[in-house]
Amino acid sequence: MSTIGGRLLLSWGVEPGPRFKDVLAEARRLQADGQGLDAIREAVTTMFPKPAIIARRTQGVFTEAIAAETPEDEANIRAVRAHMAELMRCPVLEHGAIMPDACPAGSAPGTIPVGGAVISRAIHPAFHSADICCSMYATVFPEGVETGAFMDALKATTRFGPGGRAPAEQVSDPITDEIEATRNPFLHGLAGRAKAQLCDQGDGNHFAYLGTLDVTPTLVQKLAQNGQGALATSLGDAKRVNVLVTHHGSRDLGAQVYKRGIAAAVQHTKAVSPETKPHQAWIDPDSEVGAEYWDALAYVARWTKRNHQLVHERTLARLGIAPLAAFGNEHNFVWKRGDLFYHGKGATPAWKGDDGHPLLGLIPLNMAAPVLLSFGNDRTEYASFSPHGAGRNKSRTALLREQGLIGLEPEAFLERSRALLERQTEGLDVRFFFDRPDVSETPIAYKSADQVREQIERFGLADVIGVIVPKGSIMAGDYDKPWMAKKVRA
Repeated sequence: MSTIGGRLLLSWGVEPGPRFKDVLAEARRLQADGQGLDAIREAVTTMFPKPAIIARRTQGVFTEAIAAETPEDEANIRAVRAHMAELMRCPVLEHGAIMPDACPAGSAPGTIPVGGAVISRAIHPAFHSADICCSMYATVFPEGVETGAFMDALKATTRFGPGGRAPAEQVSDPITDEIEATRNPFLHGLAGRAKAQLCDQGDGNHFAYLGTLDVTPTLVQKLAQNGQGALATSLGDAKRVNVLVTHHGSRDLGAQVYKRGIAAAVQHTKAVSPETKPHQAWIDPDSEVGAEYWDALAYVARWTKRNHQLVHERTLARLGIAPLAAFGNEHNFVWKRGDLFYHGKGATPAWKGDDGHPLLGLIPLNMAAPVLLSFGNDRTEYASFSPHGAGRNKSRTALLREQGLIGLEPEAFLERSRALLERQTEGLDVRFFFDRPDVSETPIAYKSADQVREQIERFGLADVIGVIVPKGSIMAGDYDKPWMAKKVRA
């Protein structure tokens, strides 16, 4: 009889995890003592019983920080409610809430919506999704640079779209050193992806944005009173400053970590709560796998922050500009507070930090609207989050159809797209990396910026202390995506 291996234990129903090595060692000890397979199976499954099955709740409860202003809003909120009601049946969740920018993020019932926030006793990879640590970052610098020159330097510094940089174009940085040496199973083998995508911002709604911030006495006072004394001091006697704001996540590095994480979560949850769907599966944070995944998430967060910083540092260096200050926040991630895990699927943390002061946040709305600078109000009834943007009320394809773009020939499609863009962004230096506008990322694709801000104030989610007024922005834009050809051009 061959030596007992892990596959046999799995077939006996032994769950992977910290105890798996102990079970395997005991099984092999019994085998060495001459025990037969039936006796060994009975012994190890008795000594190491399967975990108790955790039943799903019969109903889910959550809070709403959102209100309908239009019939489109009504339909959108009904869909979001249906998803959240099913989602909150997940047995390890403690609380859930939806933000003013909430919109569905998938068709499977119980998929966490964009603008959804949940507090759990465990870590749910699907709740932060493949775009791990999608986040905001801002660098403040003096006025004086001409907008066009700055946008030229910005576009020459970063890149958008699929794939990554060719080896000769890669940006070297110490952040990739530790992933080369890691033995963490969620990170191992991903160093090449981490290197290829530094100074790379991706696709979709990710952007680089130039704006201005009025430095009022009230703004400086609020910064100083709420733990941001260094930022208040750095603004000095300036009356107005420029601000570079970027929005992106962890690119393919994060997507690969997510794939590994969701596989581990599904494997664990299948054993302890077989009724729970894969898009709600969780990892036990107290297990060896949970510790490894948590460490991997921490690295992805550091990589993403450094990615933002590289875009900012290299752009300003091209122009010989010295920054005054820099700050940022994640809004698509999972945070640990005490024994609980706060998941934001596109939601800005709005609680108080370890120093007792409210967290500073950046909330973008659209390319032609200001980015909001805010302090969170720690409204626990809304899971202590605020929105991360403006959200959508319709799908990208539905918007293109509404704007008469479906079925157009390429030249007509491009001409109409440019006309729609110009109508919405007059006076702004708006660019696309592939030089073709993506109408599904222009202001008409999103909820009203004024409506979202009003609901932030109505529900007391955050205190808006300043606005970064747009001057220009860069996004990926439209490019030839094989999976979109039939939807858009057909």
